[in-house]
Amino acid sequence: MNTEELLEYDDLGDALREGRALRPARGYRFLLAQSDLNFQSRLVSDPVPLGRQLLEAAALDPREGYSLVAILPSGDFEDVRLSEPFDLRDRGAEQFIAFQTDRDFKLTLNDHELLWGKPVISATILYGLAKPAEGEGVFLEVPGGKDRLVEHGELINLSQPGIERFITRRLTFEIIVNSRPRTVNARTVTFEQIVQVAFPGRHEPNVVFSMTYRHAASTPHAGELGAGGSVDVKRKGTVFNVTRTVQS
Repeated sequence: MNTEELLEYDDLGDALREGRALRPARGYRFLLAQSDLNFQSRLVSDPVPLGRQLLEAAALDPREGYSLVAILPSGDFEDVRLSEPFDLRDRGAEQFIAFQTDRDFKLTLNDHELLWGKPVISATILYGLAKPAEGEGVFLEVPGGKDRLVEHGELINLSQPGIERFITRRLTFEIIVNSRPRTVNARTVTFEQIVQVAFPGRHEPNVVFSMTYRHAASTPHAGELGAGGSVDVKRKGTVFNVTRTVQS
């Protein structure tokens, strides 16, 4: 293939999703983010760039104390040395994260080892990396104790002794409906869902339901809930009272 026939660029993500090798091109497009996980498309001209060239493609100066990790298809993180070549053709890495730091912190997420360039990691980042399915959450494993749900907005300290281990699994929330304990698998519940918990089955058009709640996770923490409404429940203890009225 002569120079005129070369592609303008080939995309690493496209190659991975299509299960093919990178094509000869003038440039190779990859994704790079800093610790906010705001991935941006970048281009390098060499399919085997030095780590520092990947940084420079994002207008980051390698002399300013950056470290770089690649996210492999397995979900593991691999350290990318700035002075060594990184072969984009056979590593299968589309995404890279750059940290301005002098130390890496280890953690695991669903048994994949990750390197993080800051002593804390936010719940937003963990959920972005884990990509839990609907009804799942990210939990911090507690050896010898009960695993703890990582709440949105939380910051986790990675500088403690040992390696923090995170897993995704199905969420369960213990609520009380008309004085009876019940379990739901979503943080947000709707008026209609709670009606079905309290009074299962189909209802005649002349049946009307009213509902109050308390100890909710969302604001306000107590009040009335109407048709089409929803509230966020706590892991344990949100209370609903549902009244059924038959209109004449």
